[in-house]
Amino acid sequence: MSAVGGFTVENDAVGPIESGTSILLTSDDSDALSTVFHRLVAPESDERSVVLSTDLSGRAVQRSLNSARRQAGSRSYVLTSEGRAGQNVDVVDDPSDLTRLGMDFSSLVANSQQETDRFRTGILLCSTLCDVAEDTRSVFRFLNSNFLTDLRRGDAIGVCAVDTSADIGADMHSTVTGLKTSFSAHITVERTGTQEAELDVSALPGREDTVTVPL
Repeated sequence: MSAVGGFTVENDAVGPIESGTSILLTSDDSDALSTVFHRLVAPESDERSVVLSTDLSGRAVQRSLNSARRQAGSRSYVLTSEGRAGQNVDVVDDPSDLTRLGMDFSSLVANSQQETDRFRTGILLCSTLCDVAEDTRSVFRFLNSNFLTDLRRGDAIGVCAVDTSADIGADMHSTVTGLKTSFSAHITVERTGTQEAELDVSALPGREDTVTVPL
């Protein structure tokens, strides 16, 4: 069961995370970023997750969630621009249409709430949205009008992953700086070995340090 007053995270020392927390997750190592992302959004038995995936198929996301927490993939809804539709997996044809994307994402959040008030949401990868969107301002609007607003619907946390090594056609540092103003916390992931990464969690409420986690 979930920790009282917070959301737990498997296999590391990040959690519990307070309900209502919105996390900007950044790294220049895409594999480490993906691993930490799926651990953060993998739901417990009394929770559901809604994930927007721009680079992985729905089945791939569900498998990664299962690796992070037992049977977490079966408790998750995935909206993806890759692969095929399936059980709890919807496919969007044009990820650059952020208006439609926002409507579809919010609809899945509403579906998850029919099952439980506790949910986790995530975007993997927001850097891809910045690349395909008309401009980064439209991404900011999408995040504030849909993704971050949806967190207020219930007992929830949200995680937005950005691959800082990606070419988005704009200055990445400025983009991350702009994104940080919309989120309540920022976690950076730095790989320190083949099976290890260091997370700067000092921006999480109540945390003032870094933690080392296995990959």
